[in-house]
Amino acid sequence: MIKKAEIENYPEIQLVWESSVKATHHFLPEDYFQHIRSLFQTFLPAVDLYVDVDETGEITGFLGVADGKIEMLFLHPRKIGAGIGRSFTHFAIDQLQVTKVDVNEQNEKAVEFYQRMGFKVVKRNETDGLGKPFPILEMVLGADTNV
Repeated sequence: MIKKAEIENYPEIQLVWESSVKATHHFLPEDYFQHIRSLFQTFLPAVDLYVDVDETGEITGFLGVADGKIEMLFLHPRKIGAGIGRSFTHFAIDQLQVTKVDVNEQNEKAVEFYQRMGFKVVKRNETDGLGKPFPILEMVLGADTNV
């Protein structure tokens, strides 16, 4: 069930993020992961934040959206492939009018996922949002061009 996140969800959201990144972002060195981890909770208030909660009340994933763009979509590793990412993306497109997402180029499964959801690469940036050498692909829903 997708619902609006509350501030008291932040610690559990961070745990989901940490386990998700460890499972999917093998290209990130530990020191960079720790740096992002130290900043993580400052990123959350900058987005409209939603969580998926299972029948036990556990947060299984979260979605952060700002200005028509998916800024964050992370799932607990044991829930990857269960349809939660697809549900979040449909929710973001249908309810929040999302048309854009940025993805780490080295996170090939995420790139493939967003392509299956109808997003196309329109630009490649050599660095991530913190200026580190982890290329970012800018993707737009239904775009005609591919970089």
